[in-house]
Amino acid sequence: MRSCSKVQTNPSSCKPPPAGNRCSKCQHGWESHGRMCYHFYNKTLTWDESRKNCKGLGGDLVKIDSEDEQRFLEGTLRGKMEANEDKFWIGLTDSKTESDWLWVDDSRLGMSFWSGTDYKMEPDNWTNNGENPEGEDCVRMGEKGGAENLKCWFDKSCKVPHKSICEKQAEEGILLSRCV
Repeated sequence: MRSCSKVQTNPSSCKPPPAGNRCSKCQHGWESHGRMCYHFYNKTLTWDESRKNCKGLGGDLVKIDSEDEQRFLEGTLRGKMEANEDKFWIGLTDSKTESDWLWVDDSRLGMSFWSGTDYKMEPDNWTNNGENPEGEDCVRMGEKGGAENLKCWFDKSCKVPHKSICEKQAEEGILLSRCV
């Protein structure tokens, strides 16, 4: 079991952590949120290549399970996006059956954060873009300027390279205090 450090700057109040005090720990290059670790991969790859890359890192493309997780990811991406189309693949696809959106663990889509305006609603399975005549079967997310109501999911051809978000379970550690 790994240790997590907690730095206390007031030595007079520095006490050891209670017995069994557990914490979540992520490897270098991964960001922690709750009990999960996230890696924001900046190299652009197709959806399948991105998934293979995430698995090679010990995780998978992110599965978004809550509004809290979506809020964390959406906020984090604002600082990582360089342009409006600089979006990140997530682990959602309807490539097996059109309009049957499944996460990488084969669970069905529950809550969603599809982008939408009066003139364009997602998912739109747009086929007139020349990228993929079969339509758009994979999902990317992000709005450089921030997303209204966290709605920043867009379907896209799985063959178009994008950055990606990998996710894996955090390691469990024991919280250690260090006085400075």
